[in-house]
Amino acid sequence: VLRQFVRHESEIASSLILERSLNRVQLLGRVGQDPVMRQVEGKNPVTIFSLATNEMWRSGENEVYQMGDVSQKTTWHRISVFRPGLRDVAYQYVKKGSRIYVEGKVDYGEYTDKNNVRRQATTIIADNIIFLSDQTKEKV
Repeated sequence: VLRQFVRHESEIASSLILERSLNRVQLLGRVGQDPVMRQVEGKNPVTIFSLATNEMWRSGENEVYQMGDVSQKTTWHRISVFRPGLRDVAYQYVKKGSRIYVEGKVDYGEYTDKNNVRRQATTIIADNIIFLSDQTKEKV
């Protein structure tokens, strides 16, 4: 009986081996508002800002010939920066309207709002930000 139990335990342990997985996001867009830095009591500060990405496509019968109406959808992403050096650089240099590239991971969480209602929040935890030149503004 003990031998069967040990074998069973080892089979369970081998099935609990963690698989590698990937949670990676790459975004290229424009900043929607100047960043804010928040600090919850007892936790590290975080820099937060929004980033807009646009998806464009042509609709109509002549899609092959690139004719038809152009449609666009804007998606807003909440970006959170916790890494100390990057957090401070983002807070100081990210500005509304800036074009930036963000790498990070998706995080889903819950919080309770001021009306004591539980809400879900999706945020991108940034671990790399690249500031891109804005040629249209540089020409002015």
